[in-house]
Amino acid sequence: MATELCYTLVYQDDAVETPSLQDFQRAFEKGSDETRIETMKKLLVIMLNGDPMEKLLLHVIRFVLPSKNKQLKKLLQFYWEICPKTKPDGKLKEEFILVCNALRNDLQHPNEYIRGSTLRFLCKIKEAEVLEPLVPSVRACLEHRHSYVRKNAQTIDSVASFDELLQLAVIELIRKDSKSSSVNKAAYIRCLSELLAAASHSVKYEAASILLFLTTSPAAVKAAASCYIELIVKESDNNVKLIVLDRLEEMRKKHERVLDDLVMDILQVLTSPDIDVRRKALRIALEMVSSRNVQEVVLFLKKELTKTQDDSYEKNTEYRQLLIQSIHTCAIKFSEVAANVVHVLMEFLGDSNNPAAVDVVSFVREVVEKFPGLRESILEKLIETFADMKSGKVFRGAIWIIGEYCESIKEIDDAWEQIRKGLGEIPLLASEQKLLDAAEAADEEGEGEGKSTPVPSSGSAPRRILADGTYATESAYTESASTSAHLEAVKAAKKPPLRSLILSGDYFLATVLSTAVTKLVLRYNKISTDVSLANARKAEAMLIMTSILRVGQSKFVAFEIDEDSYDRVVQDLRVVGTSSNKAIEQVYLEDTREVYAKQLQAEDKRLADAKAESEAGVQIQVDDVIMFRQFTKKSGTDADAYEQDLSRATGTLDDKDDLMSKLNRIVQLTGFSDKVYAEVVVNVHQYDILIDVLIVNQTNETLQNLTVEFATLGDLKLVDRPATHNLAPRSFLTLKAPIKVSSTETGVIFGNIVYDGHGSTENCVVLNDIHIDIMDYINPAYCNESQFRAMWTEFEWENKVNVNTNVGDLRGYLQHIMDSTNMSCLTPKKQLEGDCGFLSANMYARSIFGEDALANLSIEKNGDGPITGHIRIRSKTQGIALSLGDKITLAQKVVA
Repeated sequence: MATELCYTLVYQDDAVETPSLQDFQRAFEKGSDETRIETMKKLLVIMLNGDPMEKLLLHVIRFVLPSKNKQLKKLLQFYWEICPKTKPDGKLKEEFILVCNALRNDLQHPNEYIRGSTLRFLCKIKEAEVLEPLVPSVRACLEHRHSYVRKNAQTIDSVASFDELLQLAVIELIRKDSKSSSVNKAAYIRCLSELLAAASHSVKYEAASILLFLTTSPAAVKAAASCYIELIVKESDNNVKLIVLDRLEEMRKKHERVLDDLVMDILQVLTSPDIDVRRKALRIALEMVSSRNVQEVVLFLKKELTKTQDDSYEKNTEYRQLLIQSIHTCAIKFSEVAANVVHVLMEFLGDSNNPAAVDVVSFVREVVEKFPGLRESILEKLIETFADMKSGKVFRGAIWIIGEYCESIKEIDDAWEQIRKGLGEIPLLASEQKLLDAAEAADEEGEGEGKSTPVPSSGSAPRRILADGTYATESAYTESASTSAHLEAVKAAKKPPLRSLILSGDYFLATVLSTAVTKLVLRYNKISTDVSLANARKAEAMLIMTSILRVGQSKFVAFEIDEDSYDRVVQDLRVVGTSSNKAIEQVYLEDTREVYAKQLQAEDKRLADAKAESEAGVQIQVDDVIMFRQFTKKSGTDADAYEQDLSRATGTLDDKDDLMSKLNRIVQLTGFSDKVYAEVVVNVHQYDILIDVLIVNQTNETLQNLTVEFATLGDLKLVDRPATHNLAPRSFLTLKAPIKVSSTETGVIFGNIVYDGHGSTENCVVLNDIHIDIMDYINPAYCNESQFRAMWTEFEWENKVNVNTNVGDLRGYLQHIMDSTNMSCLTPKKQLEGDCGFLSANMYARSIFGEDALANLSIEKNGDGPITGHIRIRSKTQGIALSLGDKITLAQKVVA
């Protein structure tokens, strides 16, 4: 019995003498075709019985292979099928190059029988190195004029010409067959590669998915990724785009750096008008940026940024901010492109879209610190665009950069000039009062003869003679109204941007300005040799700060300056007014910059640690149970991934489907003494709720026309009403009712059971209410600090929950709230360390419906006392804010 696989068993008669190796060689060299036929038969019998006879391979190739005898060719095919084709290291023997050449000639032979016979023989060859050179010849046989040749060549290679349904059926067959056997893997891969170019989008998607299931070769991965990208660009449904982008993200994580060459193709997805598609595509593309393609990526993003100047798209501002953040990420990660993009982005510092301009100034501040070689050109551009800025946040960032990094006399002079232009005439209070006096004087001069003229009067209120000769008394109210109108006119007058923001009550900007001016004065004193100029600069700085303090306490501002801002400006004023102090100069000129540098380093380290932690996560524990496919149940962990996806989509592969979980989720709807007993299991699956109701007839009578009537409260909608049934005595009935969910809000399902009985008047049983837990729809999410603050300002619904808990640890209470609400903590772990008796943290979650939920936790603990404080929840819709508040109120009493 042969030790290797064979297709035929041949009996070898031991009574007959076996030819020697020399006998075989002599017969092949000098024998006729008839002799060689008999010799080949004897050789095949010996080989089928276990002796490989490897030393005869070269003689067979030299003397038997060139023969044109058809019977000998058939015997040769048997020989090629069973002879050893590889060396001990697994590589193909060099002699088989000659064999491949002979097989190619047979595939091109003019005789149809030889072609067809060779095609059938190739189906039995498993070595890819033998088959690959023959693929073009086999393809040519598909177009042969004779049907016999085409029939033998037409196998899986013709799938590309099938219709869509048949192609999907073939893909399904490939998936199932390749799961149990890898014999036809090479042919399947070729077939699926061809189907990537199919006309049907569904065929392309399925072919790419199964191709990745069969092989992880870089070429196949790139081909599948290119197919996905083409689908995203051509598909019109945004939901499909998002699904395929998720699959592309999974591929990128699994095959790192393999898809980097396709980053420009992924950026073509930005042609989609949907902002969510653009955001996800950019996030994937930024993970694929490398030093080889960063220049191309940034150039493309700059072009897209230029296009956003057109306001035809309603979400251009959001898209612009997204592009600016992406360019920021690329420039900081790859220093070679920072110089190319920083000046382009600075054109947007005067953008009326506040978030985009804030992102730009944040980017400029980081570039100035990390790349000292670019500081001079960036400062020059920043000073040029200073007058175009509109937002207080942008001004604060720009002024901080100017105060921190202007180090030459020219830079300080240029910056000082722009600051003075932004402030306008100083002192601020005197100039505003001058405008008010001028407005009142102009008003009085405008009074013509038709106006009254004052006459002396002994009374406290002046008397005036009107145009008709009668007297009138001018009251304080009239004078106050006139003055107030003039004051409002002065406030509404057009002013320089910096001055306007300070008068509108932006005292944070005023404190930043005073600190920056102080830094410029201190640095000017160190590098300037002209004492008189240095003193003049000091005096001017003190005048600016004094003006801010005085106007902040006047009637010309929106509201009076706060105490903290006042103290900060006074502190800067004292620093400028006192003599030189090395310690103060150290704090103002060096320590602040070092603190910012450390902040950037800490942020980079935090991101690196977070990435390393996610990559170093344990995928499989050493003591995990080994799963054997043959012994696993239908929903076992080693099941087909495709089947698992399908099961998840239909809700059948859910952790909640096990018996113990169902028992824990049973809700009793009626009492045990009621004539009809009912209980329900609520299965929540994404946007759907399936109610599984068990009904028991506890009477000895048949209940006719029994109907379960459900109604919903909240954003729940009953899809199908349960049918009417007749329930026999002491029997059971199971009903299912699907319900659609449209938002994250605590919903209530209530109802009753109605039936017809014999002579009974109480034919209605009211059911207990079923409350739907919103935690089934809320998932932890992450956003950066600026996004959190923007949403916090934008969201109008707020729910404040006071802390009342028996949990004794501050961080333990935070973790308990996070577990209870499925919210993630955005505050870095290092900021939560230590024991100061106070804790403040930001939390964020997102529902499956795209609703954002923000929360701020502020708690403290004094000694052994209880934890006090509050939790503020904000959202765009009322439902999620109220529901989360109710959830926290119920959960905080439970010990974490």
